[in-house]
Amino acid sequence: MSETALSFAIDTEVAPAGLEDLLNFIYQQYLLPRPQNFTNIQRTVIDHEPVLAFTFLEPERKWYIGVELRAGRPIWVKMTPSDQTVPQSALDQIKEDLIIGVQFYEEQMRKTSLYFAFVEGEEVVPEKILRKRKNILRSLFFESMILLIILFMIVNIFLFFIFDLLDLSFLAPVLLVIFQFLMVLNADKIILRMGDWVLSPQKPRIHLLQYHLSVEEYEKFRQKFRLEELLQMKKEIYDRTLALGKDINCETSREVLLKHGFECVPENMKTKTVDVYHLVKNAAEIYGLPIPKIVISNTMLPNAATSGPSPKRGAMLITTGLLVQLEEDEILSVIGHEFGHLKGRDPLILFALTSSEYLFRIYVLWYLWPALFFFPFFYLYFLFIMGGIIFIAKFFEARADLESAAHVGQPQVLAEALRKIGFRRLQLERVQANKVQDWLNLGDPHPPIYFRIGRLERLQTPVKVRHTLVQSIKDVVNGFLAVLQ
Repeated sequence: MSETALSFAIDTEVAPAGLEDLLNFIYQQYLLPRPQNFTNIQRTVIDHEPVLAFTFLEPERKWYIGVELRAGRPIWVKMTPSDQTVPQSALDQIKEDLIIGVQFYEEQMRKTSLYFAFVEGEEVVPEKILRKRKNILRSLFFESMILLIILFMIVNIFLFFIFDLLDLSFLAPVLLVIFQFLMVLNADKIILRMGDWVLSPQKPRIHLLQYHLSVEEYEKFRQKFRLEELLQMKKEIYDRTLALGKDINCETSREVLLKHGFECVPENMKTKTVDVYHLVKNAAEIYGLPIPKIVISNTMLPNAATSGPSPKRGAMLITTGLLVQLEEDEILSVIGHEFGHLKGRDPLILFALTSSEYLFRIYVLWYLWPALFFFPFFYLYFLFIMGGIIFIAKFFEARADLESAAHVGQPQVLAEALRKIGFRRLQLERVQANKVQDWLNLGDPHPPIYFRIGRLERLQTPVKVRHTLVQSIKDVVNGFLAVLQ
């Protein structure tokens, strides 16, 4: 590699007042705990922007990397290798460390920030507050196949009980599959009920307001305001800004905030408007598919999901948390991933796979090998078969990544979006045992984050792959085998 300095940007949702604290966070949490790796640490200000500079030392002191972070928006990072012997992997590691560090600070900052989301002409609704336990439950039930499996089992038991009373238990499995098929056919309607707003050409945008409070201010705020009062504050801000065709800023919101005991400081406020409808429309035109129904869920959990029996009856759910954390090009790449699922009709394929296994188990194995249905044989069989189905689902997730890279044409941007959304898992996956565990996780149809990011970053644009599913199967199998070695 060359000695030329390498620069890159880290987009951040941090308000201007928090940028210096962000650098202090990286200094305290990343540099200070590792004095054997970092030296020449300096804090300064250049052109009114706080700067953190340091030197990364190779353990045997054969080479070093000079690093400079300038806390603007975006944050600019400059890395200068000492000579040509500096490996690219070292530069990549520092880059990822800094991006993860920024994400950890943003996560900490969100705990003491107010977030308001608005859609012009739509009802003002409160943000869904998700505590840690609720985050875990929501991840289990809405980011994996667990909810579908549990519903399937409950209906299964109910139907067998009813039909056993009628001496028609042999029909229960078929009716259960029909019930599940109806759920798949109406998945777009189910997703519509999960959201807070439906976007349209007349109502295409999401307006986001973020106001950062200190820990002390936030604690006072929590003690003073209940959910109803917070919603009232939000409605008043809407009535004085967007309802009158005005932008949301400190000037237009000051009177409302003062009424509720806050002096609006511009450096603590950040606003953002995302034209989600036209981002989805853009992706639909790229894919040559109809525009799906677009549903927004007003929660800070970053997520996007799509379902529907066909592209013509597709529905896409996007959370405000995703819009807050990602930039527009990253949002477009995530939307491109979801269109990959619509194009491939993945929900129907997975339904066919799970229902075929179920009918085969009931109508064939039950009679050929009844001992299979006694513990522990059935438990082992269930783990094996569900592990196989979830592993196959990883093929479709990997294909959706590849489809987005090929159609939207920004594989590195999608990689950055995944790095932001999955930074905690990415850090855990640095341990080999956690990598293996993520590959074998029965609750998640996605391949591990490290695998998805690395695969996307290795792609050369324009991405030209003739058979995206075949290539994804090869990549997933090779990735899994590699982690076992």
